[in-house]
Amino acid sequence: MSRHAQHPVRSVDEHRRAVTEALRGIRPRGETVPLREALGRVLAEDLVAPLSLQPFENSQMDGFAVRAADTRRAPGEQDARLVIVAPVPAGHVPGPLAAGEAAPVMTGAPLPPGADAVVPVEETLPGGFPAPGTVLRVPADQPAGRFVRRAGEDLLEGTTALSAGQRLTPARIGLAAALGCAALRVRARPRAVVYTTGDEVVAPGAERGPAQIFDANAAILAAQLTEAGVEVLAAHLVPDDAGAFAARLAADAARGPDLFVSSGGVSEGAYEVVRQVLGPHGEFVHVAMQPGGPQGLALRDGVPFVCLPGNPVSTLVSFEMFLRPALTETVGAPVPRPLRTARLAEAVRPLPGRTQVRRGVWDGAVVRMAGGPGSHLLAAAARANALVLLPPGDAELPAGAPVELLALD
Repeated sequence: MSRHAQHPVRSVDEHRRAVTEALRGIRPRGETVPLREALGRVLAEDLVAPLSLQPFENSQMDGFAVRAADTRRAPGEQDARLVIVAPVPAGHVPGPLAAGEAAPVMTGAPLPPGADAVVPVEETLPGGFPAPGTVLRVPADQPAGRFVRRAGEDLLEGTTALSAGQRLTPARIGLAAALGCAALRVRARPRAVVYTTGDEVVAPGAERGPAQIFDANAAILAAQLTEAGVEVLAAHLVPDDAGAFAARLAADAARGPDLFVSSGGVSEGAYEVVRQVLGPHGEFVHVAMQPGGPQGLALRDGVPFVCLPGNPVSTLVSFEMFLRPALTETVGAPVPRPLRTARLAEAVRPLPGRTQVRRGVWDGAVVRMAGGPGSHLLAAAARANALVLLPPGDAELPAGAPVELLALD
């Protein structure tokens, strides 16, 4: 019997869809946060504009507010002559502009009633902003609407300014502020509990035995989940003891997480505690991918449980290939990985029947492999800024061949 004969085999796309479907049961809660805390969050409800932008007609630049009809060219004249009246500073309400008058206006200042154009100060004579009563010369035939910001030209009161499900970028937060919003209703971050398994791992900072290694997986998963907008409630190191894991899981379920994530304990060894405890509650499969072949999905007390393999690079790659895109699609988690195309700096041989995910250093055009394909090569993965996706194949891919990659930073 082959090593993987006990498990069904899935393609990468099939397992990504399965993880996404498993996460659809997460029901995002809502919470209100001040604007300074809203960056990267996902809007929970539509933001309907409580006012128009612009809220009033105002000047696009420093100059003179005029009535365009007063600037019509007189026979033999190149300029129109108007009488300067009191200036209109930004933030002040102006009086009406009578025929033949010009009011100095600053950028953003309201247009006086009756004015319908602004002449930039540098186009006028005698230059600058002379005292009221001075005769101002402006180029004739000014068009109505010149350098005027119309009320509502950006956004009309009562229309949808931002839609539920949109990620809040600096520009969107700025729009909310311009509409007078001091806080926004956003989706609460999903809450996750993380497990790493094995008698062979100890927490960083603890005393390490001669046959033990420090646990990198809890740190990897906590960082990836946090980056993806998930709140990590707890991260536990679980020994190779099914009873201890079951007890730990029961205690954590009482905390009301939205998601469980584990690394390790999903293969076919004698001490695969995750598979032993969760086997009746889900499925364990082999995905046609290297690294990260063994994968599991379960539902425990109505909460999705995503089970990842235990080698550090397998954990890292599996999260990027399956869990991050699922979080992005189901709960709008931030920082999706853009798919890019690059050319190989060197020849690479893919794997027959399996997608190989190599770590690479990408300069925007060419990608070079960072270390070998082994799932234990964490230092090489730390040098990488991309995951290179090599489709299944028997033939070597030559240097210069195009490949797809996920940009990591």
